[in-house]
Amino acid sequence: MHTRRTLLTGAMAVGGIAALSRAGGAQPAAPAPAPLTKSIPSSGEALPVVGLGTWITFNVGNDAALRDECAAVVAAFFAAGGRLIDSSPMYGSSQPTIGYALQKLGRPEALFSAEKVWTSSPRNGPPQIAQSLASWGVPRFDLVQVHNLLSWEAHLDTLLAMKEAKQIRHVGITTSEGRRHRDMEAIMASRPLDFVQATYNPVDRELEARILPLARERGIAVIVNRPFREGELTRKLARHPLPGWAAEIGAMSWAQLVLKFIVSHPSVTCAIPATTRVDHVRENLAAAAGPLPDEAFRRRIAEAIGHI
Repeated sequence: MHTRRTLLTGAMAVGGIAALSRAGGAQPAAPAPAPLTKSIPSSGEALPVVGLGTWITFNVGNDAALRDECAAVVAAFFAAGGRLIDSSPMYGSSQPTIGYALQKLGRPEALFSAEKVWTSSPRNGPPQIAQSLASWGVPRFDLVQVHNLLSWEAHLDTLLAMKEAKQIRHVGITTSEGRRHRDMEAIMASRPLDFVQATYNPVDRELEARILPLARERGIAVIVNRPFREGELTRKLARHPLPGWAAEIGAMSWAQLVLKFIVSHPSVTCAIPATTRVDHVRENLAAAAGPLPDEAFRRRIAEAIGHI
């Protein structure tokens, strides 16, 4: 994430800067195309197919300069048409960093807030969620997920009761890095979930076997975490030239090609790359605009990346 090498065209570079200096004065940049959206199956609400993760990147403590950098990322995210921001109590100071950014931006109405409950104690779940609300500064969360299936039975009962009481809008579960997929599958088959979140990209494709088909069958939205393997994948790809055929679907960088592969899967609702950089968040949202690959093109992407 921090060292990604982009290969943007001149037009996209123009769209990614705040203004152009001209002899007659500064002119605003051309507006970016609106990102593609997919509907949450259980509610019908449309979400842009690229969101914003905050693992590691927003854990900046009380460093004023770094908090302002994160606020700039959030501002660029909303300006590009983004909505879903995901966090967790596990992510250090990420929650208050999000709250700081939202307050600084006047609390954008477009926000779709995705939080998690992460505690081994079931009775500590509700107070933890209340603390997360206070950190974000929002009246209620659009989505609360059981993080990494920790004490999932009790927490899921709590979340479903909160949804019934209209204290939260959607309920989900998460895992990452290929862990506990069988447990996730069993929960998906037996409990009324709105969302699941797991790792998926052209290298990590285990979800294609069972989780993604089951999500489609059960009407469950899918959030994809670690799309770039925390930057490991894009750093590796950056050592190789981007294939010329990537331009056929409007991908001007490896990061955009990876994101287009992910969000083009029919069962995937939203991918949540994390970043500390304004240019990267604009690049990521730009991947959500324009054409997406069909199944044959998806195979081409997976084969090309798999051989690197």
